[in-house]
Amino acid sequence: MLRVVLDVNVLVSGLLDRPGPPAQILRAWYGGAFELVVSPLLLEELGDVLGRPRIERYALAPDAATVLARIQNTAVIVVDPPRAERLVPRDPDDDYLVALARVGRAHVIVSGDRDLLEADSEPPAYSPREFLARLADIP
Repeated sequence: MLRVVLDVNVLVSGLLDRPGPPAQILRAWYGGAFELVVSPLLLEELGDVLGRPRIERYALAPDAATVLARIQNTAVIVVDPPRAERLVPRDPDDDYLVALARVGRAHVIVSGDRDLLEADSEPPAYSPREFLARLADIP
């Protein structure tokens, strides 16, 4: 089964932009197209972002709570990776996602972060639109 790490920006966008690619990715996950890989740190960050007043105004609270509960109950939760060596040259904050993907044996990372998308990471990072276009072809 395909394993995927979704950056928090994709998860949050999926709640804010109902017709867009991030929402389509969430629906694909709900439908069993892939396994979502998360860690306690990613879940904490997601909860923090969803609790920000600016985000709360746009995300429907029941949707956010439902998605967070669904992730906690059905995603593959792995231990937080150890502090990673430099994996994303332009943004050390993105090193965590690459390390998480490696620890969780994910095949791909999906992010809207340009620094991560332009890095030559393993596993590769795709934009939400690119991921959707390649979903059927990713081993």
